[in-house]
Parts: sequence; C-alpha cells; structure tokens
Amino acid sequence: MNRLIGKITFAALLSGFAFSASAGEMKDTGSSNAGQNKIEIKDFAFNPQTITVKSGEKITWINRDEEPHTIVSVEKQFKKSSALDTDQEFTVVAGSPGTYSYFCLVHPKMTGTIIVKQ
Repeated sequence: MNRLIGKITFAALLSGFAFSASAGEMKDTGSSNAGQNKIEIKDFAFNPQTITVKSGEKITWINRDEEPHTIVSVEKQFKKSSALDTDQEFTVVAGSPGTYSYFCLVHPKMTGTIIVKQ
C-alpha cells in the first residue's frame, strides 16, 4: 500500500511539473505583444529605432553587441539602465502617453524613440 501511495505521489509530482513547464511554454509563445516591444541593440544601433506601444506595456532592450550599452531617457522620463553586457536585458513599463527619446550614455550617437499611446 505504501508503495502504491508513493507511486501516486511521485506521479502527481511529475504531472504538476509537466503542467508548470507547459504553462511556462504557453506564456512564452503566447506573449506576441511582448515580442513586438523588444528593442535589439546590435551594430551600435537600436532596432527598431522607433517603437509605438500602449501605456502600461513593457518594453525590453537586449544587447546583442560585444560592447556594453546603456539606455538613458533624454528627459529622465524613465529609470536609466546600468551598462548592459552581451545578451543582458533591461525592461521598463511605458508610462503616460507621449514621445520618449533615449540614447546610450557610452555611445551618445545611438538614439531611439518610444511613442506611447493610450
């Protein structure tokens, strides 16, 4: 009887693990909106250079260069990032509607724009 209970408990644990993994996969594939709000830093440029998002949505930058980069709001409209190494990410939540300009503190010629709609 104890072996049967042990097997049932083990099976339940495995089942719960599979459910958790499945839920995580669904979240990743189902987040098409988040994919649209990603800005890739590559070849010393923000791509896309201009992005339009809704207020409250997340915006994520990911550094694909070998050099460190930062994200700094020109008007201090959002918190600035620390220096991002290769493959590191930085995320902010879009605030009030408006236009937000930003740049890389290490490479000031790198600029971008976020347009926030309601």
